[in-house]
Amino acid sequence: MNLKKIADSLLFRIVLAIVLGIVFSLFAPEWFGRAFATFNGLFGNFLNFFIPVLIFALVAPAIAGLGKGAGKWLGVTAGIAYGSTILSGLIAYGLAKWLYPSMLAGQTLVTNVSDVDEGSLSPYFEVEMAPPFEVMTALLLSFCIGVAMTTVKSDTLYTVTKELENVVVKVIWGFVIPILPFYIFGMFLGLGMNGNIGDVLSAFAKVLILAVVMTLVYLVLQYVVAGAIAGKNPFKALRNMLPAYFTALGTSSSAATIPVSLESSLRNGISKPVASFVIPLCATIHLSGSMMKLTLYAFAIVFMANMDISTGTGLGFIFLLGIMMIAAPGVPGGAVMVAVGLLADMMGFDDGMVALMIAAYIAIDSVGTAANVTGDGAIAMVVDKFARDKVGTLNDEEAETAA
Repeated sequence: MNLKKIADSLLFRIVLAIVLGIVFSLFAPEWFGRAFATFNGLFGNFLNFFIPVLIFALVAPAIAGLGKGAGKWLGVTAGIAYGSTILSGLIAYGLAKWLYPSMLAGQTLVTNVSDVDEGSLSPYFEVEMAPPFEVMTALLLSFCIGVAMTTVKSDTLYTVTKELENVVVKVIWGFVIPILPFYIFGMFLGLGMNGNIGDVLSAFAKVLILAVVMTLVYLVLQYVVAGAIAGKNPFKALRNMLPAYFTALGTSSSAATIPVSLESSLRNGISKPVASFVIPLCATIHLSGSMMKLTLYAFAIVFMANMDISTGTGLGFIFLLGIMMIAAPGVPGGAVMVAVGLLADMMGFDDGMVALMIAAYIAIDSVGTAANVTGDGAIAMVVDKFARDKVGTLNDEEAETAA
């Protein structure tokens, strides 16, 4: 086992930050708490400034890139993938409404450290960092420009958006990700100093177990439906995809798992042109496992913080998140990074809640990734059935263009 590789991983640093934050909260003096409250306030404000830029820079070229696929098959596959992702979110939302009143009863969440000791842990100073535009403006602008680039010849604009994407990803890798563990440390330091850490850990452990179980249940559901449509044994098909599941579990990368997913899908009798088209495409746009985790954790925080979120707002969050997450594979930390804007803008999450979401999501990032890529095989079965029986076989040229 490569210990250096483990130590350099984002997951290890996040887990270490959580543990150290809890330990330091037991004896840290007031000035130390206030120093990290100041740091978290500054970094949180930077994220509020940066997230709309991130959304535009990642979502616009991602949507435009979809239009460079294979005509009618792009719409068929994207529709199935989006439907699967949204259904996952709706199931998670229903479970949260049904289970959390009993499962999380009596557990509360306070993330504002300034509430401790009459403001003794308030930041030393604050710096406002107004975003260049609102989150919804960024999403609408990226959607409009991305869709427009799929319908007109706009190679120059597409190149510009791709270069902007590269710049933003560089900022994430070079600045946001290295600082993120300190942000998480400060969050759990504050939770420990305000006496709320016990409730948070207990509740999140329950949600973690629920999230892992439900991603597996949803995988079985996907293959049962796909098997019924394709006329294949769903459990045999799922078993053939297990190498892809465990590869993603170990790498936490959809892209790195594509060759294994492709080979596994071929063992299910899927034609090579269809597999070569669907598997790479769905690695970008099919995120049912990530949606399951995000929704369960987000509404756990909503319940514990006693927030008043209407059903319309909750459903709107799920449907918009399904669109925004197509940019997730290009971002370290995946879907939760592009979800931050919606969590703050639509759901009313404060900086502490956002930090908790990031920590909780990354802690089981590989579980969602594994569910995402394994579910791609079920979508490939359905598309292959349509290709053979309804619309006409996807030819090699279309598959090569899409891949």
